[in-house]
Amino acid sequence: MAFSLYIHIPYCVAKCPYCDFNSHAATSWPEDRYTAAIIAEIRHRGTQTPFAGCPVKTIFFGGGTPSLFQPASIARILESVAATCGIADDTEITLEANPGTVAERALAGFRAAGVNRISFGAQSFNPAILKYLGRIHTAEETRSAARAARQVGFARLNLDLIFAVPGQTLADVRRDLMEAVALEPDHVSAYNLTFEPGTAFFADLQRGRIRPLDEDLQAAMYALVRDELPQQGYPMYEISNFAPRGHEARHNLSYWRGESYLGIGAGAHSFAGEGAGGRRWWNEKLPARYLTLVEGRGEAEAGSEVIDGRTAMGEFVFLNLRLRSGLDSARFRSRFGCDFDEVFGSVAARLTAGGVLLREGGWIRLSERGLEVADSVFAEFL
Repeated sequence: MAFSLYIHIPYCVAKCPYCDFNSHAATSWPEDRYTAAIIAEIRHRGTQTPFAGCPVKTIFFGGGTPSLFQPASIARILESVAATCGIADDTEITLEANPGTVAERALAGFRAAGVNRISFGAQSFNPAILKYLGRIHTAEETRSAARAARQVGFARLNLDLIFAVPGQTLADVRRDLMEAVALEPDHVSAYNLTFEPGTAFFADLQRGRIRPLDEDLQAAMYALVRDELPQQGYPMYEISNFAPRGHEARHNLSYWRGESYLGIGAGAHSFAGEGAGGRRWWNEKLPARYLTLVEGRGEAEAGSEVIDGRTAMGEFVFLNLRLRSGLDSARFRSRFGCDFDEVFGSVAARLTAGGVLLREGGWIRLSERGLEVADSVFAEFL
């Protein structure tokens, strides 16, 4: 069965204070060595159960800042994937990029290497908010990068935005949405700023140096996003993602549908469904240690867990509920061999009565109120 492939490139020019991803600020990075390690791990993992003999259906270069690597390195990695697993003509291949790290020549190189979808971390078009978020790019660099991406042949273009930033207003959020839409991406991701443990923002929050926006204002901003983007031609298809039909992020859809995926690179996670349960494993996070492990044994697994059937069911439910279409009870039955209501009927009934879940035919999805308290709803299934 086809699977999705995630490739992690952990290096950044600067670490953003809100970022809790496995990213490492550096003035230089071992590009050739890291590329060779990625290729070695692909050859090792791609020829082992459960991925051996299975084609890749989506590829996603995340980070960090993958656009710091040269197009030739990305091309080498994709060549190794093609040789090991095979890449179909319609495979979605995404690369995340910081608008401040790419010029038209580099974008042309990525496109020639085989990347067919580019994702820019725009975050905002307000200079003050960009500075607050620790971004190294300007709004004009985002505009230039988006125009250049179109010019070199990228038909698929995503823009990431962040809202609910301390000091931000509803008018600021609306301006960011309109600025993004004006660049005519085929996909927009809009995330509510969160303060994750281990980040600089979380430390400042604990010390009282940051005061989050009022919860009602944050809810109003999310409502504005959910209202405005569909009006501009970007229907909501997932809690934070908006795109016309047929332009959804296929790679992320594989996560939300609970499908198997292979993660390659420092700190990357993988999941393989097995029967009613599955197995999850993750790589060494520190890039230097990751390199040493892969060079010694071809992989860098640092830990794993077996997922029992009940846990797998709960995860499958909450991941599918992230989608605006919701959970198809027929897919649940096909995946686990039992009816949704046999396992979660009482929970779903209570949440439906509480107005946060809707049931229509065989589908279960979040209501508008449910979207605003989604994390609390998800916790009920875990």
